[in-house]
Amino acid sequence: MRKLARYLTLLSFLGASILVAPSAALAAITAPSATNTATTVTYQFTYTGSPAYARAYLDTDRNPATGFAQGGAGADFLLENASLYRHNGGGWSWTLVGPVTFSASGGTARWTVSRASIGESATPNDADLVFQVESPLETSARLTHVYAGGGDGGGGTVTYAPTTADFPNPERGLYHHTGDCDKNDFSLATLQSYRTGQNISLVMCVFYLAEFRTTPISQAALDQLQQQLDTVRAAGLKMILRFAYTTSTDGADAAKDRVLAHLDQLKPYLNANKDVIYLMQAGFIGAWGEWYYTQNFGNAGTVTAADWANRKAVVDKLLSVLPSSRMVQLRTPKFKRTLYATTPVSSGQAYGGSAVARLGHHNDCFLASPDDYGTYENAAVEYPYLEADTSYVAMGGETCNPNPPRSDCPTAKDELSRFHWSYLNTDYHTGVLGSWSTGGCLAEITRSLGYRFALQSGTYPGTATRGGALPVTITLRNDGYAAPFNPRGLELVLRNTSTGALHRLPLTADPRRWAAGATSTISQTVTVPASLPAGRYALLLGLPDPLLSARPEYSIRLANEGVWEPATGLNDLRHTVTIS
Repeated sequence: MRKLARYLTLLSFLGASILVAPSAALAAITAPSATNTATTVTYQFTYTGSPAYARAYLDTDRNPATGFAQGGAGADFLLENASLYRHNGGGWSWTLVGPVTFSASGGTARWTVSRASIGESATPNDADLVFQVESPLETSARLTHVYAGGGDGGGGTVTYAPTTADFPNPERGLYHHTGDCDKNDFSLATLQSYRTGQNISLVMCVFYLAEFRTTPISQAALDQLQQQLDTVRAAGLKMILRFAYTTSTDGADAAKDRVLAHLDQLKPYLNANKDVIYLMQAGFIGAWGEWYYTQNFGNAGTVTAADWANRKAVVDKLLSVLPSSRMVQLRTPKFKRTLYATTPVSSGQAYGGSAVARLGHHNDCFLASPDDYGTYENAAVEYPYLEADTSYVAMGGETCNPNPPRSDCPTAKDELSRFHWSYLNTDYHTGVLGSWSTGGCLAEITRSLGYRFALQSGTYPGTATRGGALPVTITLRNDGYAAPFNPRGLELVLRNTSTGALHRLPLTADPRRWAAGATSTISQTVTVPASLPAGRYALLLGLPDPLLSARPEYSIRLANEGVWEPATGLNDLRHTVTIS
């Protein structure tokens, strides 16, 4: 209690009655967690430096008006190093309860406390927690520990602290645009720097076929496409892919039959590289592949029934040559509604492989005018349709013109969220993105594009037997604008704490169903392999790419403090189970 005594001496000297802690700083404390058994509670966090004191403030009645005020909690108990204290009421006034099990080594502080000592022994309960180290004085954000029920032989509930950090995750976020992908080679070093230096995991390749409007695609061009895909794979990124014939508003594209023949040529390349193709935009038709200025498919919005049939033939062919696990985006809602269905894809249809389930949308003039430069024809109909449809299909694109106040932060955030945007061009339009930066929303938008999964709590047993049941319940929230739309693995991983050996147990939940803005729960009882060696096992959660499972950078990182392992691509659930 030496440090507490010094505080009391200082207060007496100053004639003060309450010690006010310095403002919170989170740099030194990470990965706070709390677990419990039927009789004990374990608190833990990691820290930097070599502080002399580690503390945990326990608000066991979760009433900030009672106990010692700290970080939004009213602490009824205090753990300081190896001692537990009870608050006496008033200001800084504590009574020693007794010693507790405490360790502080390797940058981790850990306490194990009797539940009876803190008045939490009768029934499952909860508590607010604030952690602290000194010196220098660093204080964590408040978190809540929800107690697991007793009698599970060492099991308990772990609560997880979220993070607002920006970090790269596959198949979401800002992207860099490459409009001459058929001519200029990607640089491996540059692509790698996107990920490591800018937290960007996507690059767009607009591959022009101008020389082949009336001939087959040359082998040299196909080899160039393969080389670009190989470089993207080596860099740990994924590609947004579009083909087009012209950048001119004269619309010098290819006739329908030539487009279909080119798609036959491209089919083996699309299949061989589906692992790094994030999605395809329909392309092929018109200037930039955006379907407006075109010599062969109905020009400048004048589209006959025959033109619509030819457009549909191109999309049908594209869907047939692209692996069924990948989506295709159309430039406006009108295109999908005209060619396929006026009703949005339903939950039952989602991810089933049909055309309506695989066709998404891209808006390449987001917020540029009242109708986004012709993206919308009837917003009263198309807005509700798009909002529903993009719950299950891909949405993304770029801005193209500053148009305040529509292009400012309030509308941008509302429509990015409403229409479930997964990706956005960071290169264009810089005026719009610059306005988001000065308006204070760019960082939030950057974090929120696509999915952003954050663990909230997990309940796990303390013991299990070989060949027996291991029930887990994990609650997480999707704080992003969208859910993933490509297939994604999900597995509970057991790692032997002595040998490091990994054992992967598939979970049946589908991350594509973890809706934006919603909380989802994984609740499953897995069977421990009978051949698993007895011992203690750390629990981890993996969300690997099914086609790139050996590449950790293609696994999903959860938005929590202290759970991500970049070397393994796994998220540490901060719980161990003993297998006998």
